[in-house]
Amino acid sequence: MPHTDTRIAALRHAMAARGLSAYIVPSADPHLSEYLPARWQGRQWLSGFTGSVGTLVVTADFAGLWVDSRYWVQAEAQLAGTCVSLMKLGDPSVPAHPEWLAAHCKARGAAGQTVVGADGQVLSLAAHRVLADAVSAAGGRLDISHDLLADIWPDRPGLPAAPVREHLPPYACVTRADKLARLRAAMRAKEATAHLISSLDDVAWLFNLRGADVDYNPVFVGHALVLADRAELYTAAGKIDAALAQRLGADGVAVRPYDAYTQALAGLPADAAVLVDPARTTVGVLAALPATARRVEAINPSTLAKSRKTDDELAHVRAVMEQDGAALCEFFAWFDAAVGREAITELTIDEKLSAARRRRPGFVSLSFGTIAAYNANGAMPHYRATPESHAAIEGDGLLLIDSGGQYEGGTTDITRVVGVGRPTAEQKRDFTLVLKGMIALSRARFPRGVLSPMLDAIARAPIWEGGAEYGHGTGHGVGYFMNVHEGPQVIAHRAQATPHTAMEPGMITSNEPGIYRPGRWGVRIENLVCNRPAQTTELGEFLAFETLTLCPIDTTCILEDMLRPDEIAWLDGYHAQVRERLLPHVDGAARDWLLARTRALAAAE
Repeated sequence: MPHTDTRIAALRHAMAARGLSAYIVPSADPHLSEYLPARWQGRQWLSGFTGSVGTLVVTADFAGLWVDSRYWVQAEAQLAGTCVSLMKLGDPSVPAHPEWLAAHCKARGAAGQTVVGADGQVLSLAAHRVLADAVSAAGGRLDISHDLLADIWPDRPGLPAAPVREHLPPYACVTRADKLARLRAAMRAKEATAHLISSLDDVAWLFNLRGADVDYNPVFVGHALVLADRAELYTAAGKIDAALAQRLGADGVAVRPYDAYTQALAGLPADAAVLVDPARTTVGVLAALPATARRVEAINPSTLAKSRKTDDELAHVRAVMEQDGAALCEFFAWFDAAVGREAITELTIDEKLSAARRRRPGFVSLSFGTIAAYNANGAMPHYRATPESHAAIEGDGLLLIDSGGQYEGGTTDITRVVGVGRPTAEQKRDFTLVLKGMIALSRARFPRGVLSPMLDAIARAPIWEGGAEYGHGTGHGVGYFMNVHEGPQVIAHRAQATPHTAMEPGMITSNEPGIYRPGRWGVRIENLVCNRPAQTTELGEFLAFETLTLCPIDTTCILEDMLRPDEIAWLDGYHAQVRERLLPHVDGAARDWLLARTRALAAAE
């Protein structure tokens, strides 16, 4: 990037002016969002790396960007020719940035105490503790009082100004009053007199509000403070109109300016017991609390509550899946007819699929940036085609498409891989291994309350047996017309198996194993699944997955002799359900494509 070195130099000048020997720029905002409003995209502005996750560390003579394996190829390309080094997080030879900073502090010990800087407003309580412990143990000091971006970013965007709207019945299935009552009951159980909520999806869910401040996620920038007798919502002026403010007021919710939360926290009683989630609250936001106030640290009760969709919400999600599946049928019918006959690129895939979704009722926006990745690009799990760099869909190979939509009645996320021309036997083998992993997890039964990371090996076992592995998790929680990545559950063996990751009825989770051959191709097959009661025996209550996503899986990429009869039966049963549910929503070429692509493998033998 042409400006990267100049901007890093400006940061070093600002560091020197404040006596900082190192400075950390995480991918975070005061709400610890996954997708950041433009104002807080400082790591991208400084480094030129456009991936959604990464941590930049700058010293007087070094600049490094820590990213995990999903982004290694992308980061290597985007950092090329700059002063920023790629630090491959997860590589055994590369320490995580807190350990690297500790080593840096020790190396500078003779030169006096090393001061490491960061903006506390974008540093979670949990991350602050890890950093402070690592730096202090090495003889250094962590200073979180400086937002150096304010000094060096002359045209830094302001707060987003998109209006906030109400999520209304029939899609809003639980009232604000009921949600607040349940939240206060959870506060009382923890002996908390106040609860600060900074995570945007929790704020939006609690008040049945939606916004457009963050790309792909229907949330808005704000904090909430819930007390025993009232609640306050802090957001930028003009975002909530008078009529909505009046309706909020009727439910005991007062609207306040965005920055007024600091005064509200400072004004809490000296003996206040404030419930905060250390993974979802920044140390800087909490700085205004009275020194005598007691922090009650626990996961936000709203995070647990919103992960467990009600039966009414799930009914809306099933209807949304039919509309989303119909859009995919329309797209794939076009693609099959056009490939090899007209010029198609990865950008064309995004345009055509997004257009098909926009034609479906209830569609609001995409739920994330579409990943359309052909052959070698598919080996990068978070690849994104750009006008400057994209592939044409021509010749033979595999096209991976990971996409999703936000609808009034739910959020979708689906990955399909389709063959172009004549995929090789090796490509088909990888496809079949991934399919076997996805089927294995789809069919799993497990005790209610099992910790979700423990389920990961079920999907990996067939892939491991085939001598393959993948670096990302197998599943993430998904919101209800909310963030496409939602906790607390996560199906990933590297994730911490904490009590709040317990699997409970109503949770929606992705099921997306994969195999990636760098420089060659990638395979990932993804459905969304929901925890549903399966059976109760004398030994406990058991759950099973209901598959929610409705779209055919490309059987032309399967090596059928690798599938067992029970796996074929599952796939045929899934395709029968897809056909039955989607036929009422498609016609013409889309209908013909659906019928052709849901033929039973068993019948073809």
